[in-house]
Amino acid sequence: MTQITFVIPAAGASRRMGDRDKLLEPVDGVALLRGVAARALAVSNDVIVTLPSDSHIRAEVLEGLAVRQIPVPDAADGMSASLRHATAAVPDNAEGVLVLPADMPDLTEDDLRQVIQAFEDASGEFLVQATGADGTPGHPVIFPADLMSEFKLLTGDAGARTILKANRNRLIRIALPGEHALTDLDTPDAWFLWRANNPDR
Repeated sequence: MTQITFVIPAAGASRRMGDRDKLLEPVDGVALLRGVAARALAVSNDVIVTLPSDSHIRAEVLEGLAVRQIPVPDAADGMSASLRHATAAVPDNAEGVLVLPADMPDLTEDDLRQVIQAFEDASGEFLVQATGADGTPGHPVIFPADLMSEFKLLTGDAGARTILKANRNRLIRIALPGEHALTDLDTPDAWFLWRANNPDR
């Protein structure tokens, strides 16, 4: 099986949520961050979660999960800081890195496996990006190992978009069901609407 390292950036400040932490919101009976990490572990044996610090409350909800927690002291620099720190810890035997946002509750284990299968089918030479059922680009995204050095150069809060853009000739997109690849919950309004549409979760 292809060795894929998962990176879950969870060092952001969740500023758009006011006094609530979106990653601690309960989904399926557990904190959102724990649920996302558990699904990642069901698919990969190497999962990295970035955190604001070792002592942050988000670390508590990961207790008992075999994830590698990496503190990001410069998290204020934006998403790029998480990606720089996390990819620096990717093992040499990893054939790809899957970036999985921590605030996407609708992504399932099957979704993650489908994206990995597309990467394997392309011999690990291409980037693979999940889309909504309508083709709208979303997450997660797998980056081949040969692009890891480019993460060192990332700045700001745009994530790895510059790497995607620079390598669009190597990009494969794969549609996931519904809006699984698109639903991210980072405001109280988004949470309210999602809960209204998902009363059992």
